[in-house]
Amino acid sequence: MTTNDIVASEELERLNENLTKVEALTQRLLAAMGSKQRVNPALSGPGKDLYGKAVSAYWQEWVQNPSKILEHQISFWGKSVTHFVEAQQALAKGKLQAPADPGPKDRRFSNPLWDTHPYFNFIKQQYLINAAAVQQAVEDIEDMEPVEKRRLRYFARQIVDMMAPTNFFSTNPDALQKAVDTEGASLVKGLENLVADLEANNGELVVRLADEGAFEIGKNIATAKGEVVYRNRMLELIQYSPTTEKVREIPIVLFPPWINKFYILDLKPENSLIRWVVDQGYTLFVVSWINPDESYRDVGLDTYIDEGFLTAIREVKAITRQKQVNAVGYCIAGTTLALTLSLMKQEGDTSVKSATFFTALTDFSDQGEFTPFLQNDFIDGIENEIGDTGLLKSFIMARTFSYLRSNDLIYGPAIKSYMMGETPPAFDLLFWNGDGANLPGKMAVQYLRRLCQDNKFADGTFELMGHTLDLRDVSVPLMSIACETDHIAAWKDCYRGVQRMGSRSKTFVVSESGHIAGIVNPPSKKKYGHYTNDDLSATPDDWLNGAEFSEGSWWPRWESWLAKRSGKWTEARTPGDSQHPSLEPAPGSYVKIKARQSNQ
Repeated sequence: MTTNDIVASEELERLNENLTKVEALTQRLLAAMGSKQRVNPALSGPGKDLYGKAVSAYWQEWVQNPSKILEHQISFWGKSVTHFVEAQQALAKGKLQAPADPGPKDRRFSNPLWDTHPYFNFIKQQYLINAAAVQQAVEDIEDMEPVEKRRLRYFARQIVDMMAPTNFFSTNPDALQKAVDTEGASLVKGLENLVADLEANNGELVVRLADEGAFEIGKNIATAKGEVVYRNRMLELIQYSPTTEKVREIPIVLFPPWINKFYILDLKPENSLIRWVVDQGYTLFVVSWINPDESYRDVGLDTYIDEGFLTAIREVKAITRQKQVNAVGYCIAGTTLALTLSLMKQEGDTSVKSATFFTALTDFSDQGEFTPFLQNDFIDGIENEIGDTGLLKSFIMARTFSYLRSNDLIYGPAIKSYMMGETPPAFDLLFWNGDGANLPGKMAVQYLRRLCQDNKFADGTFELMGHTLDLRDVSVPLMSIACETDHIAAWKDCYRGVQRMGSRSKTFVVSESGHIAGIVNPPSKKKYGHYTNDDLSATPDDWLNGAEFSEGSWWPRWESWLAKRSGKWTEARTPGDSQHPSLEPAPGSYVKIKARQSNQ
């Protein structure tokens, strides 16, 4: 027996050992999947009615305009046959060369084998042909309502993305090569990762995006110094310790979204908005919301306003002995801040001197990329789910948001973790992204039905807490920051809401980048610029065309605007007072409650 034979035998033995481990892990996999709780099918995709309408419309098009459909089909057949013939000819020559023009760049096909290997190149090209054919078939359908067409376009894209050859082990050269190089160890590790994710989420597949063991809240993430100075069942109020001898007289109270945790604003010292605000000489309070369990099922927007916004503002005024605060609302908390300001206006409460909105929607007349999820069948499914659990669970929201960017947030991470056996990266932003929160059932339905679907606040017909709330009642000086590529709160929709607000002093800013990076954009990075334009009477497109672009972060511009509304300088304030002793150091306890914990 030669040395090569011995090495090959040892490699084969290790491969067989690893495959045996795979068999053992399969039993754990089946057990984990067996524990999966039933989820309403309406939350996983459209009902058969949507596809039925699509087939009907396509068939009608065939009857009325057969030449158009035949042209589409013949084009698809022709491309497929031509592709097959070209591949056969290349094989006959012994080598399949990369095409002179490989087409648009696609990170999924970055491995050179997709262009140079006969097998992989054929699969890739045929997949792209198929994907284009599906897209064209959808676009050719004319006899559908615009909303239905938009939904069909979205779900067709999901099917196309799901069927990408990179998502299957036998047609993914990176995964195959990794398995060979590691004698199958990558398969074992990948299956361990898959089983661990299923076991951690009661059989529901939620792909871990980050190494959870790399971060500990309050230790190496969310470490800005401060104290919890007030707590009720809805929130912990954190007052951050001053870093300057003097501070502005009027404090800031910042309301983050309760869909996610507040520490997106304090991931690490160099990109912490919380630290930066304190360093500019402001007394900053930040709300940390409870991660609700089933006992919160009857909590609605009225409770978030009463026991959240109004209570926090009251306590901040008491601690600082000021009559007014500057309020900030991020995302859904910005929407609710606007509701609160309308209520306060009607009740004659002038406690808020100015309002700042981060990526906050208040006019839902255009539902944007969320159109597929804001139709009755999907929301009916949510209501049924809430009826059983009392909650809109975190994983349902995470899945919905992730499918808006499925290749980046689902398939890509799943390939690396489950096929390649890689440990998720130690990335603080992805750690935060996976640390979601549940929503109380009543509040979720109010938001989806009355705000998103019916747009009652923008229409001035939103009834809450004995008042009819109206977006035009938002009359305090305000600044709104939206983000150019935000797929959650599109900047044009944020702009339309600001246009309808009643304030005579309105500033609108569009930051480069998206929902997170456009907001968490420290000046020191000098990364993303921003647009400004004082003319808020223009259409969104005209506003942007006439806007002035400035390099760098919008943070200094905001601080300059805020300083004019923050009073004189006074001695720095230590957190709390005799009536508000420290309950515990920041970041507090509520932020550490996991969605999985709160579901138990």
